[in-house]
Amino acid sequence: MAALPLVLVAAIADNGVIGSDNRLIWRLRTDLKRFRQLTTGCPVVMGRKTFLSIGKPLPGRETIVLTRDPGFAAEGVHVAHGLDEALALAQRLGAKMGAPAVIIGGGTEIYAQMLALADRLELTRVHAAPAGDARFPAWDESAFAEVAREDHPADSDNEHAFSFVSYRRRGGAGRG
Repeated sequence: MAALPLVLVAAIADNGVIGSDNRLIWRLRTDLKRFRQLTTGCPVVMGRKTFLSIGKPLPGRETIVLTRDPGFAAEGVHVAHGLDEALALAQRLGAKMGAPAVIIGGGTEIYAQMLALADRLELTRVHAAPAGDARFPAWDESAFAEVAREDHPADSDNEHAFSFVSYRRRGGAGRG
């Protein structure tokens, strides 16, 4: 059976910031709806700090928390202590669920480890430059082709203008 594609999903400000004090720093209801749409029915791999900032398993998804803490446990989530373990678990769960992909949901360290393996990136480019202590890692944009873009203005549900941008890895899968 072929491996499910790895899809990295992130919201990134123009200055690379993705959060501050382990929380989101903008209000974008449209982005939250898109995140739910992209991830429902899929296994979602995230780091412990990201999970703790959410505070609960994501409904309609299998949440896999990747942590170096051997004592970490949380009700309703799967725990992995290494990258290979997390990816193998995500592939098994995804196959069992009939998922279209394995989702990588953050934070900074997890994105940095997974970028070289990602088949697709689903990014929300937030057109703002907020202060923050979490940044999206540097990545080789030439390794990916932009395949879709949808621009949105700021409005009553979204405090900043933003663009949904979809990328596919050039030349095939990132894991091969």
